[in-house]
Amino acid sequence: MSSGIVKRAAKLADGRDLFYYDDADTVLGPRRRIDARRPDPRPGTAVMRQDVLTGEWVSIAAARQNRVVLPPSERDPLAPQTPENPSEVPDIYDVAVFENRSPSFGPALASQVTGEPPAPSGLDDTTALGLGRERRAVGRCEVVCFSPAQHGSFGTLGTSRARTVIEVWADRTGELSALPGVEQVFPFENRGEAIGVTLHHPHGQIYAYPYVTPRTARLLDAAARLGPDLFARILDFERDGGRVVLEGEYWTAFVPFAARWPIEVHMLPHRHVPDFAETSEAERAELAILLPRLLRGVDALYETPTPYIAAWHQAPVRVGRDALRLHLQLTSPRRGADKLKYPAGSEAAMGAWVGDIPPEVAAESIRAAVTSA
Repeated sequence: MSSGIVKRAAKLADGRDLFYYDDADTVLGPRRRIDARRPDPRPGTAVMRQDVLTGEWVSIAAARQNRVVLPPSERDPLAPQTPENPSEVPDIYDVAVFENRSPSFGPALASQVTGEPPAPSGLDDTTALGLGRERRAVGRCEVVCFSPAQHGSFGTLGTSRARTVIEVWADRTGELSALPGVEQVFPFENRGEAIGVTLHHPHGQIYAYPYVTPRTARLLDAAARLGPDLFARILDFERDGGRVVLEGEYWTAFVPFAARWPIEVHMLPHRHVPDFAETSEAERAELAILLPRLLRGVDALYETPTPYIAAWHQAPVRVGRDALRLHLQLTSPRRGADKLKYPAGSEAAMGAWVGDIPPEVAAESIRAAVTSA
């Protein structure tokens, strides 16, 4: 690991992978307790079905119905274990990463599936179209605990801890991309009950998909039509457009020209990198300063914390790596102190979006909030 961050591998009682990432300035010792619980068997790998009208795959993951929803703090499943709280992480940590107990994809990988339905056999298989197509939803879903603290978000982290989480995104992107059958890796943070968060503990997730996601397929199509330098041109266009809200030596954040959401900010690196695994030390170090600033600014827009999805779009594992650039798309449905935008008829049913706030107005507000936060 770079920058003095130390990674320690372990196993949970049911065999799931667990990784501890110790801050460069950690006060923790090297030893960690083992997970001594007597767990229930892990659920089987879900099945995914293709929507023949769109070509999109839908994972049917019934085990997710059993997830814990907004438990009291004394039953926080992401806090370090205590005799009273048999949580998911056995011991104290700085940052902890483990396989989701009820994943949408996995735990099986493509090389481990026999029988019906089979695992996807590659991109030609997942992009083919037909009625009644089923495949095993192979892949991996991981939980990233940002802190042992029970409340907060990425924006509340200090620079050292933010740097550790960014190193996690880079390390896990590289390792998950190498797993059999994985075609795309997606780190993200859901924040706030309005987004659908079921745990208050500060955390994010990483999905490793067995196909290229619909959103990314649209980006690939745009790059094919407009050229492999599309993201460089977007960055130049936005930096000249008056919608920049935060800028550093290596990253720029802006409200996009055609923002859909009341709060929407994109952040791009200044050079072409397809994913976190290929970012430099300097780029990660600056991001550890800029990203919390941006998120604190979004929180400063109103008197209460802002719900959001912080989605890190990365190039697929095997295609489009010279055209698609790593970038953040931060979105929030908050259109006022006590108002939310609900994607209803036109947006949800037809994909025909209507913006509530002009992007230039939103950029002015967010820029002022970032400056004062």
